[in-house]
Parts: sequence; C-alpha cells; structure tokens
Amino acid sequence: MTDQLLGVHEWWAWVTVLANAVAGLWCLGAHWIPALRIRQLWWFVGAAEVTIFVQVALGVYLMAAGGLEAPEFHIFYGFVAIVAVAILYGYRTQIRAWQYLLYGWGGLFVMGLCIRAMTVNR
Repeated sequence: MTDQLLGVHEWWAWVTVLANAVAGLWCLGAHWIPALRIRQLWWFVGAAEVTIFVQVALGVYLMAAGGLEAPEFHIFYGFVAIVAVAILYGYRTQIRAWQYLLYGWGGLFVMGLCIRAMTVNR
C-alpha cells in the first residue's frame, strides 16, 4: 500500500504544479483582460490551492504511517507552500485593487515551491 500511495503522491505533485500554474497564469491574464474575470476563476484558484493541502497530507501520512523518510528541504518546501497560500488569503482584502496580480504571481510562486520540493531530493 505504501508503494501505491507513494505513486499517488508523486503523480499528485504534477497535478499540484499544473493547477497552480494555470491558476496563476489565468489570474495574471485576468488583471489585463476583464473578460477572464469570471466566477470560475476563483473556484479554480481555490481548487488549485486545495491540491497543495492534499499533497502535504499525503506526504505526512507516508511519513507517519508508511515509515518513509523525506529530505528536510522537501518537507520545508511543502510547508512553505501552505504558508504561502495562507499569506495570499490573508492579503486578499487589503490589496483588492491588485488581487489578480497577487493571486497570479502567488500561484506561480507556489508552483515554483512545488517544483523545488520535487527536485530537492535528487
């Protein structure tokens, strides 16, 4: 079971990277193209951010129940991604005029953290 869950964790990492890349680019586009500012954008951003929490939960489970070890910085980048999502959420009302830029660059930043977490153990 641990091997299967590890495979899901590795596969889900790409889902997380791609979802946050698309969300980030969509938000950046919406900053300049008002037609992209639709309700589905925020649903997608929320779903992309949830993928991070699912990914970290899978990793924590693999370490706790599966007895697997991960490099320290792999764990670090996963939790920094969660903190980044919390910071984005916290600033959303304070800079409403630039919310699309906030979530655009923030989504790409989170994507980068996820890529870094994937490559740090190589």
